[in-house]
Order: sequence, then C-alpha cells, then structure tokens
Amino acid sequence: MTIRLTVAQALVRFLAVQFTERDGERRRLIGATWGIFGHGNVAGLGQALLEYRDEMPYHQGRNEQAMVHAAVGYARQSNRLATHAVTTSVGPGATNLVTGAALATINHLPVLLLPGDVFATRPADPVLQQLEVPHAADVSVNDTLRPVSKFFDRINRPEQLIPAALAAMRVLTDPVETGAVTLALPQDVQAEAYDWPEEFFAERVWTVRRPGADPVELAAAVQAVRNARRPLVIAGGGVHHSRAEAVLTEFAAATRIPVASTQAGKGSLRWDHPQDVGGIGHTGTATADELARTADLVIGVGTRYTDFTTASGTLFENPDVRFLNLNIAPYDGHKLAGLPLIADARSALTELTKALDGHRTADSYVTEYTEDKERWEQRVDACYEADEPDIRPTQPQVLGALDALVDETDVLVNAAGSLPGDLHRMWRPRSRDQYHLEYGYSCMGYEIPAAIGVKLAAPERNVWALVGDGTYLMMPTEIVTAVQEGIAIKVLLVQNHGYASIGGLSESVGGERFGTAYRFTSDDGTFTGAPLPVDLAANAASLGMRVLRAKTVRDLRAALAEARAADTPTCVYVETETADTVSGPPPAQAWWDVPVAETATRSSAVKARELYERHVSTRRRHL
Repeated sequence: MTIRLTVAQALVRFLAVQFTERDGERRRLIGATWGIFGHGNVAGLGQALLEYRDEMPYHQGRNEQAMVHAAVGYARQSNRLATHAVTTSVGPGATNLVTGAALATINHLPVLLLPGDVFATRPADPVLQQLEVPHAADVSVNDTLRPVSKFFDRINRPEQLIPAALAAMRVLTDPVETGAVTLALPQDVQAEAYDWPEEFFAERVWTVRRPGADPVELAAAVQAVRNARRPLVIAGGGVHHSRAEAVLTEFAAATRIPVASTQAGKGSLRWDHPQDVGGIGHTGTATADELARTADLVIGVGTRYTDFTTASGTLFENPDVRFLNLNIAPYDGHKLAGLPLIADARSALTELTKALDGHRTADSYVTEYTEDKERWEQRVDACYEADEPDIRPTQPQVLGALDALVDETDVLVNAAGSLPGDLHRMWRPRSRDQYHLEYGYSCMGYEIPAAIGVKLAAPERNVWALVGDGTYLMMPTEIVTAVQEGIAIKVLLVQNHGYASIGGLSESVGGERFGTAYRFTSDDGTFTGAPLPVDLAANAASLGMRVLRAKTVRDLRAALAEARAADTPTCVYVETETADTVSGPPPAQAWWDVPVAETATRSSAVKARELYERHVSTRRRHL
C-alpha cells in the first residue's frame, strides 16, 4: 500500500512518529519544529506543517541561529533523547544556521536542520539568493553546513528521502555520533508528490545504547586506580548525557576520590558532596587545580579535555601523571595518551565501582582536599556577601543574591562573557541539571533562546537566562517568541558596559582593553570614559517583556524574588559595580594559552610577552 503525499508532507509525518528509548524511558524524538518561512520552504514545509499541525507542534522564531539554540537547549534538558527540527528559507536563512549547527555538533547535542535549497530541476538559474559557483553547479550555500554537521544530505529526488531520513534518525540517536544533522531540501522537490510506502510512516523506536566496558580495559582501569595515590576524577558533559550522576556519586563515596568538573560536567555531584571540589582548569577552583597539579592519575569521565580544562597543557604537573579516560567515544578515550575505557559512563562507572571492591584513598588525602574545599567556600562566601545592601552590586554579589533564592528546581543558562568564569568557580549546583553552561562553543547569544528550549522541555521549572550586555545585544530577538507563546523564562540582564571577559583578557596580553568597552570614543580612537546612553532594560520592555530594574543589592534581591514568582516572561536588569571598589571574583587559578605579540613597542605588550614565555615554557605534551 502507498500514500500519495508531497516530500515535505511525508517528512513531517515521518518525523512525528520517531521515538527514542533508553532504560525503559520512551520519548518522542522530534518534539516540535521551529521555522521562519520564506521562498524555499513556505510552499513546501510551511504547507506541510499547516497540514499536520495536530501531529507536529510549530514554534515561530525570529532568528535562524536562535532557533537552533532553542532546539539545542531543549535537547540538552531532554538528555539527548528528544530534540527539535529547524526549517529555514533559501539563502541567508540557511547560512544563519551554521553557527548553531557548529555549537550543536561541538557539544554532541542532536538537532535536525531542514534548510530550503535551490531548484533541483533548475527551471530558473540563478534563482533568488542562489550562490553561483562557476566550477561546481551542484554547490549551494547549504554546503557551508557540511563541515559542522554529523550527517548531511541533499534530497534531489523524492525517493531519496527514505534512506536519508532513516540515516538522519540513526545519527541523531547515536550517543557517539550525535550533533547537527542537515537535510537540504530543494524547494521544488519539497512540493513534489510521490507514492510512499505505508510502512515509512509506522512508529519507529530508536534504542539509545549503553555499551559496557571491555573486560581487558576494565581490568587495566582497576589496576590503575588501585596503584594511584593521588587520583582525581574530571567529570565532563558525558556524565550528564549518560545520566550517570547517581553512580558517580556512589563511586566517589566508595573510593573517596575527589571529583572536579568541566563546565559541561558541573553539577555531576552536588556542590556540598564531600568529594566535590568544583570546577577544573582556567576557570576552576583553587582546590581542584591544586589537586590537578599533584595528581598521579586523572580519571576523565565523559570529557573532551579542552584547553580550558587542561589549562592548555600546563595544569597536570606531576611528572608521573597518567590518564584514565572513560568515554563512549574512542576519539576522546585516547586523548592525552590515556588508558582508554570505552563505554557508556553509567555502565562503566557501575562496573568500576564493583570491581574496585571497597578500595579507598588514604585518609590524609581526604583531609587535605576537604580542608582546601572549606577554605575555598569561605572565599566564595566573601565574594557573595553584601554588607551594604543599598549600594550597586558586583557581579559576584549578583550571583550571591540568586544563590540565596533558588532551589534544586531552578535551571541557570549561560554561555559567554565573564559570567562563565564566575559561575564555574563559584556557583553551587543543587541538582544534576541546574547548571546549563554552553562552553564547548561559548556562543554569545545562546542564553535567551536556549532558556526557551529548556523551559519547553521542563515547563514546571524556573529557567534563568544569565545574560551580559554584550551577549544580549547579539541576540535579544527571541524575547518576542517567549512573549508570543507565553514561555515564562527569567532573564537576568547584567550591564557592565562592555565585553568584560575579553577586556580582562586584552589587558593581560598587552591589548590594554582596546575595543572592548561600550563607551564614546574621541577622534584618535581612545575612550572618553563616558558610557553610551543605551537602555537595554527599555529595549527588553519594547520587545514585550516585563522588566524589573534593580539599582542596589536590596533592590536586586526583591526583583529576583518577584521574577521567580512570575508566570510571564520577566527580566531583572542590574548595572554592576567594578571589582576595583569592592571584592571581586577570585582570579583565574590556572594559565590559559593566548599568544602575545612577540615584538611590540608598547610596554604593556612587552611585559605580557615576558610573562607568556615563562608560562609557555611549562607546557607539556602528555605522551
């Protein structure tokens, strides 16, 4: 039996009946489709989404990149068992997907991209917005999505959709290969009718695998842990993807091995767990980084070992340090010349805990990191405290006010600027999914649309988008979407008049904060010091969001409480004080390699180069 439908109609019906299953939990794979319509998808997918609006929910976006961020936020909150599709028009609508696709693929988060494409039959050539490539007539702007997609296909004939759609679902549900998946859809093919086999539209369940450890690798891992005197776990995002938090908690309690976390892995243990020592690397805690410097075994669980995590190869100073890499992806399992343990994090941690059979680290080691952690928490308390509630808060005091308000049900979303460093060092996660930092790509503009995606996945949760002025100006547009659909996200908008994080980095490398502040400039290009008369709170209000302005710490506490209780999209706007006048956040605890000009006339760059050469001389290849 066959059913006659257009390609777009067939695709929508197919997507509506795809499911995932893991540990007995079944989820709809494609929960909804985001779209901005134009020529290239309005008559194809646009018509199909209207035709089957009862089977496939639709969300109207304002920016194509932001739609991908919303889908990614939804996918992460859904433990990669569900995601959204995103459809765009031909041309700039399609190329606007590239940044979001890169973010999804780098973070191993599934998202389905359905950009319109030029005519397959070429009745008009070139069509509006078509890129002409004289030496390759089959290239379109959608080919920019190839290097940032885990799977790419262009559907030039209706019958191509069947194998392509099945391959797309396979990749989306593969815990190793998942990321952005792109099906480019020529606009004429979308509207073309075809007789589809009925079984193409039957419900299909994709099992998300949990491979166990190889016995030989497991035995080697057990021996490595038993031989270590100063072991340290680094929990990465793979812990969350696997839902391995509970077994990691059991492993840490049983072995008493301290657990540090990457940005993606933070919250793998609650902040008050005895073995949790906080963030690792350039934005990490002093406790975790000191342990890393003396560790003789680093047990990476679901981490990619990025340069922030490893402090660009300078953090692990012990000459005898070795790495045990528990990772579902062989590519990551072999990094840093590590001993691989290729398996699902939850499965392997369960096996490893059992095989260690009560092995525990020395009491003296436990006492050492416990006391160091207590001293660090005292530093955080000092940064959070605001003895004078009627003054303008610092950024750490903003976080302190939020920390005092939230509980384990709140979710914090952030990605870029100075906030990730402050959060990684100081935030105290109360639940496995409270801390939602996108730091694989650290994409400015991610926060607001991703918060919408998180809220759609967990409508019962309070979801906070923590946004600096720089990242807000990148992409505030989805506020309109939140208002239109009544998605009650909370936006905490922090105004510090510039790119604070990059300004600090610029100063440290001899750049003297050039081009990093939002201030008037004189004819010679220097800053006059006067901030721009920009009112971001008014801007948010103009987009339909309720805005609460906070001028002091006292105001901030009241505004945050009011926003948390609100059932409509609400923004808390606060201008922060600089760290020059009151206690700022603890400085970076480890070095990060940002090359400095080898020759310069300005003294700031000369001094920065001298310091750079001292640090870079300690960089190490772990072989």
